[in-house]
Amino acid sequence: MRPDAQQRRAFLAAAYGPLGQRVSLDGESAGVWPTWATPGTRWAIVTAWNPAGRRQSNRANETAQAALRRQVARWAPLPGVNGEGPWREPSVVLRGLSVREAAALGRAARQLAVVYGVGRRAALVWLDGDQVRVERAWTQLEATGA
Repeated sequence: MRPDAQQRRAFLAAAYGPLGQRVSLDGESAGVWPTWATPGTRWAIVTAWNPAGRRQSNRANETAQAALRRQVARWAPLPGVNGEGPWREPSVVLRGLSVREAAALGRAARQLAVVYGVGRRAALVWLDGDQVRVERAWTQLEATGA
């Protein structure tokens, strides 16, 4: 499930997180802390929508997302949104989990990647079979906060 160049660009260009506190990933500069990612806090953003980057019906996506929300209830998930326009997808923001746990959740939902971070440092964790590839970045609050 390696992303192609277009998918990679889309993941890197997307905003992630709760409405009003969404972040983008920036590989160049030190970022800022959204209130849900305080210094030292481990966090992840996961969705179950559109597995492997392939569009699914709203019904299939909603069913998968509901199953994910049940699975992550112990982390008191915050509702989030990934992406924009036709690729805007509900997600969950989870705090206190390990990168392995985040990757396992993403794999179970058949995702290409999850976003994982500690404080303001973030990474796209690409899920390639049993392997992970980490693409590091900083968080930047989106100007609109939407």
